[in-house]
Amino acid sequence: MAPPQSVTNLLLTLTRYLTPRRRLQLSMLFLLVIVTSVAESISIGAVIPFLAVLITPQTVFEHAGAQPFIHLLKLETPSQLVIPLTVAFACAAISAGGVRLLLLWATTRWSYAAGADLSRDMYKRTLYQPYIVHTSRNSSTVIAGISNKVNSVIFKIMQVINLIGAAFILTGILITLLVINATIAISATLGFGLIYASIMWLIREHLNNNSDRIGRESTQVIKALQEGLGGIRDILLDGTQAIYCKQYESSDLELRRAQASNAFLSSSPRHLVESVSMLLIALLTYLMTRGAEGLEAAVPTLGALALGAQRMLPAMQMAYSAWAGLKGERQSMSDTIELLEQNLPAHAGSPTPVQMAYRNRIELTDVSFRYGTKAPWILRNISLTIEKGSRVGLIGATGTGKSTLVDVIMGLLQPNAGTITVDGKPITSKNLRQWQGCIAHVPQSIFLADSTIEDNIAFGLSPTTIDRSRVRLAAEQAQIHEVIQSLPQGYQTLVGERGVRLSGGQRQRIGIARALYKRAQIIVFDEATSALDEKTESSVISAIEKLHPDLTILMIAHRISTLKNCSKIIELGHQGAQEIGNYRDLAEREAPQNQVIPIRTDDSQGADSVASDSGSAVTTARSTLNNSATN
Repeated sequence: MAPPQSVTNLLLTLTRYLTPRRRLQLSMLFLLVIVTSVAESISIGAVIPFLAVLITPQTVFEHAGAQPFIHLLKLETPSQLVIPLTVAFACAAISAGGVRLLLLWATTRWSYAAGADLSRDMYKRTLYQPYIVHTSRNSSTVIAGISNKVNSVIFKIMQVINLIGAAFILTGILITLLVINATIAISATLGFGLIYASIMWLIREHLNNNSDRIGRESTQVIKALQEGLGGIRDILLDGTQAIYCKQYESSDLELRRAQASNAFLSSSPRHLVESVSMLLIALLTYLMTRGAEGLEAAVPTLGALALGAQRMLPAMQMAYSAWAGLKGERQSMSDTIELLEQNLPAHAGSPTPVQMAYRNRIELTDVSFRYGTKAPWILRNISLTIEKGSRVGLIGATGTGKSTLVDVIMGLLQPNAGTITVDGKPITSKNLRQWQGCIAHVPQSIFLADSTIEDNIAFGLSPTTIDRSRVRLAAEQAQIHEVIQSLPQGYQTLVGERGVRLSGGQRQRIGIARALYKRAQIIVFDEATSALDEKTESSVISAIEKLHPDLTILMIAHRISTLKNCSKIIELGHQGAQEIGNYRDLAEREAPQNQVIPIRTDDSQGADSVASDSGSAVTTARSTLNNSATN
């Protein structure tokens, strides 16, 4: 494992992902920081003449530096200096406060805008990753990175600007104090600086440990939430709520303890330094009033030093808090940058390409695939030909790679060896999107968005671009139009999260309607009718069969009746792919075994049922064949 990067390197890396507009705004923020430091210096410097004119106006009136000001305003007596200097001090103080407020507003606005840019970029880069990347990592890590950890990064960006601003302000204040009293200014700065430096050295490892805990446990919190809510049916049925509550509580408690520790370590030095500064000011007051010039001469200088300390301490605390915050959230920044460093494909952001011309056949030649160099081979030397307009069934025992094969055909997985050609033209990264535009996929488990039935059939389209007549036609072909019409809100019915308000069969038919709405040239059914009762399945298969004869269909099935309209059936095994023939050939081969597929019972919705996995899943009685032939 590579050693963790320093905070400085992480910040420099992060700036690479800022847009040119944000970088320009950041430069303007730094200019505003300089203006703020100058305004702070002026407001502190204005204290001396203001206090001096209140205590000894005659001394100020006779001072050589005040003469241009006196002549400009045509002042004749020392008492006339009070009002102009009071106004000047008030303007300096108000201006300094106004500039600080402007800096705070600009910093906050810029930080959250930059955070929105980074979050959008992370989400985009994640969605464009190849399918194999998504299968290799836990979605909790991605969700935590995009939602929770990017918020931490936003706060850290603000702290970086605060750190830089504090450095400039401290420099301006120090220069002003050096002009007033160099010995005291240097002593105070070194004293306070040593206190903060000592604390930083003592807690640095603790902050690093907290950083690792925050990065780890924030992901575990999301994971506990996802798994608990995602499996709520089984959890309610099994009564295992306490287990998931304990998992969540354990991770959440560790996360908040680490965050609380960081918050304490970031804020606590302020109280120690403030106490020391009060003692220092009291000591200075005593020493200066005991001098030859007395109290009257010391008060203006003490006032400026006190105001300088009052400005310096928050700036020092701000710089320290920014450092502690950056150190404590180093792991979150590292996780965020990892998501930002995901490569974008060349087609990212491009319009949807025109479908590839597919006229004759798909050919797989010696295709092999496995997940990683050390993983076992899922597919090995698979060669087959799929003619346009054919109905191809894929069967085989569990683990023989049926779903993996169709994922390879669809271009979701890239083969480790072998080639896939369409009409003799190889599928490459350059034409992959055109090829995928030809394909619609109906999986066994249909994902439904928490939206309307209409939106889910026309999945991924803006409501303003949905063709409603096309939605209805797809629903009719999927044998669900009448069910939808019977609902109070029809096609505008909300399906709930992941379609929880629909039965399993209804969700499956909406998935089939979604594929039909796409009007693809190839439809892949990955056990897509497994949740349907046999009568509904037969109606759906018959409707699909009546579609355009050039439509190519690939079907993975565990129930033999699903394959009755297939013109070619291919069995996958550990030795590769073997073409059996058509449905009748399959039944003739398997009928003597007298292994009858269990008929699944249908629920009250006419949909939910359990698929039987019978090894090769192709056994049936001869009577089943005869019955199917008459349908």
